[in-house]
Amino acid sequence: MADRLYVIGGGLAGCEAAFQAAELGVPVTLFEMKPHKKSPAHHADTMAELVCSNSLRSADVTNASGLLKEEMRRMNSIIIEACDATRVSAGGALAVDRELFSRYVTDRITNHPNIQVEYGEVTSIPRDAVCVVATGPLTSDALAEDISSLIGGDSLYFFDAAAPIVSYDSIDMSKAFFASRYGKGSADYINCPMNEEEYKAFYEALITAEEAPLHAADAGLKIKVFEGCMPVEVMAKRGEDTLRFGPMKPVGITNPETGETYYAVVQLRRENEEGEMFNLVGFQTHLKFPEQKRVFGMIPGLENAEFLRYGVMHRNTFINSPERLNSDYSLRGMENVHFAGQMTGVEGYIESAASGFVAGVSAALKFKGEDSFDFSEMTMMGAMAGYISKGGTGPFQPMNANFGIVPRLEEKVRGGKKARYEAYSRRALQVCDEMAERIHALRTRAE
Repeated sequence: MADRLYVIGGGLAGCEAAFQAAELGVPVTLFEMKPHKKSPAHHADTMAELVCSNSLRSADVTNASGLLKEEMRRMNSIIIEACDATRVSAGGALAVDRELFSRYVTDRITNHPNIQVEYGEVTSIPRDAVCVVATGPLTSDALAEDISSLIGGDSLYFFDAAAPIVSYDSIDMSKAFFASRYGKGSADYINCPMNEEEYKAFYEALITAEEAPLHAADAGLKIKVFEGCMPVEVMAKRGEDTLRFGPMKPVGITNPETGETYYAVVQLRRENEEGEMFNLVGFQTHLKFPEQKRVFGMIPGLENAEFLRYGVMHRNTFINSPERLNSDYSLRGMENVHFAGQMTGVEGYIESAASGFVAGVSAALKFKGEDSFDFSEMTMMGAMAGYISKGGTGPFQPMNANFGIVPRLEEKVRGGKKARYEAYSRRALQVCDEMAERIHALRTRAE
C-alpha cells in the first residue's frame, strides 16, 4: 500500500474527507484537476465551489437537513466551519457568500500540515492505496470509464429520471386508501382515486406544465431514457388515455370499504420498510419543482403533500451503491477504495460533505490499521450511510437527508409530526455527542 492516503476531487465531499483524515494524523494527497481542467459546471479556480445555489437549506435542527448540519458541526466538520464563517442572512436557511466560502475551505485545506495538494486530472483509481474518490456527478470521461471497469459498467447511471417521494403523514387518507390490485397479496399500496372530471383536469394541467431546463453542462445533449423511465408528462402527451392504461390504470383497484371503482388511480408505494415515505409509482418527471407541487397536488389525497424529494431528470453519474458500497462508503471486495459525494447517490451540498466525513474517517482508520468507527443510524449522518449501502425497496435513486430513512422511535410520540421530528433530533444529537467524543479522542491520540 502507498504511504499516503489519496483523495481524488476537491469538491465539498473531497475536502471534507481530506480534512478529516488529516485531522486523524494521516498524510493525505488531495488531487484537484482545477484550475488546469474544469467540468462545464465549474467556473472558479478554488476548491469546494458551490455550483448551484448559495443556500444549504434549513438550519432548524427539527428539519432533517438542519439536523445533519448540527451533527457535523458538533463533530468539527470543515464544511460547516466554513459555512458558519461565511454565512449571510437568509431567514431560517443557512446561506453563504459562495466566493468567501470556497476561499475559506481552500485556505484551510492548502495550509493543513498533513495535506499535500496536487493539481491535475486523475484518469484512474490507484488500486494499491487507501483512497477516497469524490469526483462528483460530472466525473471526467476518462475517470468515469476507469470507475466503470472497476465496479462493473452496469453500476453507473446516466440521465436518470426519478419519481417524487412524499411523507406518509401528509397524505389525506380520508380520500386515499390502502389496497392491492385484484386484492392479491397484502394491501401495501396507497391508492389515490379520480373520477373522470378530476382525471381530465389533471391531464390538461400535466401536459401543459412547464418542464425544468437541463443543467447548463448538459445543454444540447440528447436525452436518452429507458421506456420504463419515461417522464410521466411525456407519456401523457401520447394521448389522453395513455396514463389510464399505464401508471394510472384503475383496473383491479376497489375501495375495500365501499366497493367503489374509479376512472383512474394513482398508486403510491412505500419507499422504506417503516412506511414513512411513499413514491408516486410511474411518475418519473422532468417538471419544475413548483409545477410538480401544483400539478401533483391535484391528485386526491395529495393536496397538502409534503415532498421529501421532487422528481428529477438529469445527467447524473452515480453508483448503484446498495450493490457496490459498504456503509463506510468503501467498495465491496476492494475495501481500500472509498467513494464520497453525489456519485454515491446522496443529494445536496451537506449530504455530499457528510458522506465525505464518513469516508474520510473510515479511510484514515483503515490506513492506520485501526478498528472501524460506527456511525450510528440513529444520526442523520449514519442513516444516510445506511441508505447508501442498503437502499430502499425499489430501484436505487439519489436521496436527500430526511427522517424517513432514520430508524423509528421506540415509543409513540404525541403531538404530530413536529413533536416526532423533535424527538428524532433529540435522540440523534445525544448519539452524535457520544460519537463526537470518540472522534475527538482519536484526534487527540493522533497529535
